[in-house]
Amino acid sequence: MNSHPSAPVEHSDVSMESDARFVNREMSWLAFNWRVLGEAANDEIPLLERVRMLSISNTNLDEFYTVRVAGLRELYRGGIDAPSYDGLTPKQQLDLIDADASRLMERQQEIWSDLIDELAVANIVILEREDLSKDDLSFLRDVFKSKIFPVLSPMAVDPAHPFPFIPSEGLALALNLSRKKDGRPLTALLPIPNQVDRFIELPRSDDNGHRMVLLETVILSFLGDLFPGYELLGDCIFRVLRDSDLEIEDEAEDLVREFETALKRRRRGHAVRLKLSADAPSDLRRLILRELDVDENEVFELSGLLGMSDVSELIVSDRPDLQWPQFKPRVPERVQDYMGNIFAAIQQKDMLLHHPYESFDIVVQFLQQAARDPNVVAIKQTLYRTSNQSPIVEALCEAAENGKSVTALVELKARFDEAANIRQSRRLERAGAHVVYGFIDLKTHAKISTVVRREGDSLATYTHFGTGNYHPITANIYTDLSFFTCSKTLGRDAAKVFNYLSGYARPERLKKLSISPDDLKSDLLEKIEQESAHARAGKKGAIWAKMNALVDPEIIDALYRASNDGVQIDLVVRGICCLRANVKGLSENIRVKSIVGRFLEHSRIVCFANGNGLPHKKASVYMSSADWMGRNLHRRVETLVSITNKTVHAQIMSQIMAANMADVQNSWVMQSDGSYLRHNAPIKEGKFNCHRFFMENPSLSGRGKAGVVDVPKLTHSYDDQDE
Repeated sequence: MNSHPSAPVEHSDVSMESDARFVNREMSWLAFNWRVLGEAANDEIPLLERVRMLSISNTNLDEFYTVRVAGLRELYRGGIDAPSYDGLTPKQQLDLIDADASRLMERQQEIWSDLIDELAVANIVILEREDLSKDDLSFLRDVFKSKIFPVLSPMAVDPAHPFPFIPSEGLALALNLSRKKDGRPLTALLPIPNQVDRFIELPRSDDNGHRMVLLETVILSFLGDLFPGYELLGDCIFRVLRDSDLEIEDEAEDLVREFETALKRRRRGHAVRLKLSADAPSDLRRLILRELDVDENEVFELSGLLGMSDVSELIVSDRPDLQWPQFKPRVPERVQDYMGNIFAAIQQKDMLLHHPYESFDIVVQFLQQAARDPNVVAIKQTLYRTSNQSPIVEALCEAAENGKSVTALVELKARFDEAANIRQSRRLERAGAHVVYGFIDLKTHAKISTVVRREGDSLATYTHFGTGNYHPITANIYTDLSFFTCSKTLGRDAAKVFNYLSGYARPERLKKLSISPDDLKSDLLEKIEQESAHARAGKKGAIWAKMNALVDPEIIDALYRASNDGVQIDLVVRGICCLRANVKGLSENIRVKSIVGRFLEHSRIVCFANGNGLPHKKASVYMSSADWMGRNLHRRVETLVSITNKTVHAQIMSQIMAANMADVQNSWVMQSDGSYLRHNAPIKEGKFNCHRFFMENPSLSGRGKAGVVDVPKLTHSYDDQDE
């Protein structure tokens, strides 16, 4: 892994029998968001990309509170004290979360203050009220009258005017006013509409820089237009987050209608966090807490900017010098060899695309060509997340309208994409596609697409398996794998999975595919135990795995046992990791790193050495849609795909996984206490960056006639290994 960790650390209270062998899931997630925030302070990346990371860290934290913390608060309020796997009760977890989140939000403000100064040096200036000239105020008055005033709704708060509902993520000004003619007080609220940009740009200065002013600064500057005859005595700004988890009745007869109703309930969920400006007048503070029904421990008082997600508006398009250099995904040479005919390219050999380095357009073209090909008779597709104007959905609709049999499994329970998925399902139905919604008690998270094509006197099945969503926008920033094959075995396996999704018939005798909740977890546990057996027999037991989250306690305990048996285990876990690495007597053969950089690591891969060490051509290599979490292994339909094609096998192991292991630039290494430190490897010739490596170098399976002589291998060749 090139992590050069310190020697295994002894922890007297950590053993296979103690709860302390697990890192708390929620604290591990917060540790991940600290790593994201760390990139906002990383002066080795472009300035506006640091602004983007600051925005992402806040968006992440909001979602964490609206879902995870909301759930813990419900448990606590319901008097449920059942501990998590690490032994902490809901109340203990909430106390730890709030303390750490408070520190994180304070750090966000510190970084924001530093970024303001650096942006100013780069001619992107954020102005306060006192910085505005007469010309600026004149310009802003016109903007206020034409673009802001019409959408504002000032609201008095008194016995005749009850406190208005503030939706989740809603930002509002609370005001203490006094009527000028008689001093009569008025308390008012002014919700800040999200339909207006948070940062208003002023006319360009002589140096052609950007000059910005916050929306609330503009509103307060012209408050007299909203409350004529009143003067401002005091004000504060606040932002509320509400419980956004959905509860669906198990026996819902019409799942779509039930989800539409639940989405309306989400908007009115209980408040779970209140951010409030630190200098709020005491009477306004009491009013807000009382009316929103929040406890003191749910309030975070901050000096600075509330709604930090909005700083993404500062990423101006005319400053490419402050952003990552533009990158154009490659089109695999093999596809070009066949003049763009995706089916001909797949017929020639299995093909693996590594997104975003290789274009997601190939996945779109696969379905577009299927829709227009007169020899295609049927298409089946899972849809978990996709874009609003989805070319995938467009292609499926076109195929249905062209008379092909189209079946779309639309997962309505894709959190925060439920409404979009309902719209897409209605559209598919209108086009004539068969739309199914899977199971009420299981999410369908598997990424599968099959195209059945008439070739001569027989039918051929072309199958796509993915680790990511069929979403062309996120495919530009998420690292994922797309595997194309016309293997008859994998085609039959995929067909059985679709039959399960549409007709509840559990698939039997799958050959190259494991699925959850049936056998995916048991197959993983069996493979881990096989590596332990190899190590106990004196062979080179080894496991490489890459995923977004590692939570499942049975999987973690199996990895601990394998480590104690001598199996060398290297894990790349982007986000939550409840396993503790490098603990003497527990995990001294386990190394964990997290990669956080330009792209969001999203692919799921696992390699088992089969007693040969890694890398090795006899290793078992799999790609998956599943993280190693209880929800993925027990409550979702997921896939684990066996990779047997030699070229794809080598690409995943000797190129993709090897580069992830070798990365230094983007890596954080887990310490034995569950904390993370930036990579501490000695640097000889610069810091190896796996994202840059993949951008600059072609991959193996898509090379076609171009050959692979210029494809670098980061590990030794399979050719020098024993048969």
